[in-house]
Amino acid sequence: MGDTVTVAERVISNLRDQRTAAGLTQAQLAEAAGVTRQTIIAIEKGNYTPSVLLALKLARILGTAVEELFAYGE
Repeated sequence: MGDTVTVAERVISNLRDQRTAAGLTQAQLAEAAGVTRQTIIAIEKGNYTPSVLLALKLARILGTAVEELFAYGE
């Protein structure tokens, strides 16, 4: 039980993994979502938690379910 993964860390891991798997740069994902590259960087670093609307946009752009970006690790 020593390694606790926070929700923010799980979001970071999944967003970065999904973005790179889709072959998108941070800038490309940001443009498609209508946000700045700095917003994507902040989400990936765990410094910003996206709104529900942004999370849904990111999931749609990446072709995945929002639950894949916001999944809890057991």
